[in-house]
Amino acid sequence: MNPIYNPYLPSWEFVPDGEPHIFNDRLYIYGSHDRYGGDNYCEAHYTVWSAPLEDLSDWTCHGMSYDAKDDPHNETKKRRMFAPDVVENKGKYYLYYGLDDSKYISVASADCPEGPFTYYGTVHYPDGTEWSDREGDTNCFDPGVFKDDDEKIYLYSGFSFTQEVAKRIQAKMKAEGIKEELAINTKGSMVAELEEDMLTIKGNPKPLLPGESNAPGTGFEGHEFFEASSMRKFDGWYYAIYSSSNGHELCYAMSRYPDRGFEYKGVLHSNGNLGVSEEPQFDYGNNHGSIEKIGNDFYVFGHRHTKDTQYQRQGVAERLYRNPDGTFDQAMMTSQGLYGKPLPTTQSYPAYITCYLVGPNGAGRQDEKFKDLSRPQILLENKIGYVSCFAKGTQVGYRYFEMQQDTYIGVKVRANQKSKLYIKATPTAEPFASIQIQASPIPVVFWADQPYSKSKAEVYFETAEDGKLDLFEIVFKAKIK
Repeated sequence: MNPIYNPYLPSWEFVPDGEPHIFNDRLYIYGSHDRYGGDNYCEAHYTVWSAPLEDLSDWTCHGMSYDAKDDPHNETKKRRMFAPDVVENKGKYYLYYGLDDSKYISVASADCPEGPFTYYGTVHYPDGTEWSDREGDTNCFDPGVFKDDDEKIYLYSGFSFTQEVAKRIQAKMKAEGIKEELAINTKGSMVAELEEDMLTIKGNPKPLLPGESNAPGTGFEGHEFFEASSMRKFDGWYYAIYSSSNGHELCYAMSRYPDRGFEYKGVLHSNGNLGVSEEPQFDYGNNHGSIEKIGNDFYVFGHRHTKDTQYQRQGVAERLYRNPDGTFDQAMMTSQGLYGKPLPTTQSYPAYITCYLVGPNGAGRQDEKFKDLSRPQILLENKIGYVSCFAKGTQVGYRYFEMQQDTYIGVKVRANQKSKLYIKATPTAEPFASIQIQASPIPVVFWADQPYSKSKAEVYFETAEDGKLDLFEIVFKAKIK
C-alpha cells in the first residue's frame, strides 16, 4: 500500500459524516458534503469516493451521486442534505438521508454502490403515515441503516437535543418558510425494522440509546446519545456508534442484539484528541462516523474541522486496537491514519496532515464563541492545503514518522519576515533542532541544523517569533557521510 494519511481524501474535498462500507472489494465513503468557503453545513450535493482495498491511497471520485430535487419534501429545491447511510439488499443499493431541518427519512436507490441514486420514497408505517407524523413520534435525523446476517434490515435514527436548541431550529425553519413541526426529543435514539420494500416499518420504532433526559442510571451518563446513529457487527457483537452529548467524540455501545440491550463501552475517537489528552490538541467540533474492518484491522472513521469554522470538515480515519473481550481502545489522532503504521521518510508530506495544531492560547471548540486571531489555521491555495501560523508559541505536530538513521527534517515555508522554528519530539520537550527561516514571498525549503533518528517518531514544530509563516510541506533527507 502506498503511504496514505489524514485527511484521506484530497485537501480540497470536504466529505464529513463519513460512513465507510466495503462493496465489491472497494472501500466506499458516503457522507455529507461541505463547500469550501461555505457558511453553513452540507451546502454541496452528495458525492461518493471509493478506493481499492489493496491501495487505500488510490481514491476515485465518482462525481455527484444524488440531487434531492425530486424529493417531495424538498419544497424549495434548495434544501441541504444531511448525513446519509447506504445498504445493499438483493443487488440494489439504498441511500437513506434527511433534508435539513426535516423530520422525515427519505430513500434513494441505485444499481451500483457509487450511484447515481434516484428518489425512491419516504420511510413510513403500513398505513402510509410517514415516520415522525404519528402522535408520540420523535423527529428523525441522521439515519443509519444495517443489514444483519439473516437479511433483516434495521433503521436507526435520532437527534437528542435540548429544548433551547429545538426552539432555535424552529425559529430558523419559520424564517425560511418551512412549515414542518419539529418534535422535541431529549430521549435518545430509535430503531425500526423495515419490510422487504426498504420503506415500510415493521411493527413500531423503539428506543435504543438514551439521551440526556433518561441517561441517569444507565451507564451512559456524560456520554449520552446526541446524533449520528451507525451500526456494525463483528464476531457476534453489535456495535452502536454515535456522537455523544459532548459533540466532538464518537462513542460506542455493545449488545448481542441489533435492537436492544446495549451497554455503554467507551470513546472511539475525538477530533480534539480529548480523552487521550486532557487538553484539546486540535480545534474540535461535531463528529460523525463509524467503524470498518479492512483486512484484519479495524479503523474508526470520523471528521476534523478546518479553516477556523465548523463548515469545512474533512474525513479522517484511525486504526483501532480491539481487546479480547470485543471492546476498543480510544484511537489517538494521527497523521498516518489509514496507513496504519509510521509514514516512511523517503518522501515529503503536505503540512496540512498535521494532527496537532495548537496556538499560543491553546485549541478550542470550533464555534463562534472561540475566536482567536493568533491561532493557526489550515487553509487552501490553488486546491493545495497548508498550515498558516500566526503567533509565537504556535505548535504544529505530526504522528508518526519512521525516521532513518540521522535524518534531517526540512520545511517548505513562505514567510513575511526572518524567523525560527524549533523542532521537538513531544510538545513539552526541549527542542532537539532548529530551522532558521528567511523571508520569502514564495515557498522555499529550509533545513534543520541537527539530524534526528527515531523509529515511530513524533515531530512538533514551534514558532519562535510572531509573524506570518505558511507551512506547505515537511521534507526529509539522509545525512551525507
